[in-house]
Amino acid sequence: MSTTNSPENSDPTGWRWAPIWVLAYVAMLPATGIAEAILSLGAVTTIGLMAWARFRGTSRLLSSPAWALTTALFFAYWLPELISSIDAVEPGQAIRKSLLGLRYLPFLWLAAIAVATPRARRITFGGLGVIVGLWCIDALIQQLTGHSPWFSALDAAKQAIQHRPMCSIASADRITGPLGPCNPKLGIVLASLSPFALYGAKRLWGQIGWLLIAMLVGVVIVLAGSRASWISYALVLLVSGWTVLGWKRLLGVFGAGALVLIVATFTVPQVHERIERTRMAMAGDQSDVDEASAGRLRIWGAAVCMIRQHPVNGVGTRDFRESFPACDPEPGVRAAWGDGPALHAHQLILEILSETGIIGLLLWIAGAALGWRAWRFASADDRARARPAMLALGVTLFPFNTHLAVYSAFWGGITLLLAALYAGSLLSRETGS
Repeated sequence: MSTTNSPENSDPTGWRWAPIWVLAYVAMLPATGIAEAILSLGAVTTIGLMAWARFRGTSRLLSSPAWALTTALFFAYWLPELISSIDAVEPGQAIRKSLLGLRYLPFLWLAAIAVATPRARRITFGGLGVIVGLWCIDALIQQLTGHSPWFSALDAAKQAIQHRPMCSIASADRITGPLGPCNPKLGIVLASLSPFALYGAKRLWGQIGWLLIAMLVGVVIVLAGSRASWISYALVLLVSGWTVLGWKRLLGVFGAGALVLIVATFTVPQVHERIERTRMAMAGDQSDVDEASAGRLRIWGAAVCMIRQHPVNGVGTRDFRESFPACDPEPGVRAAWGDGPALHAHQLILEILSETGIIGLLLWIAGAALGWRAWRFASADDRARARPAMLALGVTLFPFNTHLAVYSAFWGGITLLLAALYAGSLLSRETGS
């Protein structure tokens, strides 16, 4: 049988760098400008290599189903942004920003190619696991010393080049690791990327490796102080631990996690504060719940108002802050999060509905249905290959949680990257593993 169309045999040298592009993008997420530059350069490189491969008649690395699913998932995300631009505060600027977002599509093809062959997938998934581990170690160093070596190195480089710091805030109310005090999202980022570290540890070192990495990541996520990240990581442990350990040992893991959380409650101020807020929310009235949730009830009330006023295509992506004053349920009252309007809905469904309307939600549902259909009809081997990316994407979009802004460059980029890794690994269709 001819193998000329096999991805392994049609791998031009340029494509072998695909995993490096993906890993460089993730590693540079703390430096947003550099990460965006890597994404844009990767997108341009992908277009050039695809054109060159077409000119030479080289077989494509990405299977037709993987290419189709990656493209469909991107448009399920991007089309709501474009359609919502019509009713944005500044339609022209919103449309230009939406069109600029098209650069993500070729980068997503590149990400899918980065997991299309066994070797590339081992490098990409393994590299993501290594980044998670290094970020956790960096965060623990910050907890002990008060400084993040990773962030300090990036900050020193920026000051040497641009003569200004990466962040003007001296410190945050939780450990932030490489992301820095201006971007205190370490917990939720680690929770979303943790499946790559856990499954990689299981493959290399078995159950003991899984347990050690689960403990390392779990301690850092607890210290990072985000309750949304605690929920996401609990889901990761539940799904991955069920298959790795079985339910009896998994109960022991959750018991140990509860013990760590209890100890941290009495020894770590930021953890004590989160637990106290949770207790207040469960025992108090509506005002207590709103205060304990950092004003989430007030924000969600404003989101419902926006949905009523703009049900078809929303107020425009990232225009939540502009529309908030007119929909604020408590105008004139100082908000629990401080001064200024809320920046986004802090909940995925409400963000989609308020910023992109019913059209946006239907397109998102269509994308989710396509992704689920691909999983449902995939073979057991296909599912096994894609399980880390599937779990990472699933907990990132888990609807019964609070969320970062999915249409922001930071979190939107991570979400789209995980979608591409899922599509590329599930539908790679290579022989071997």
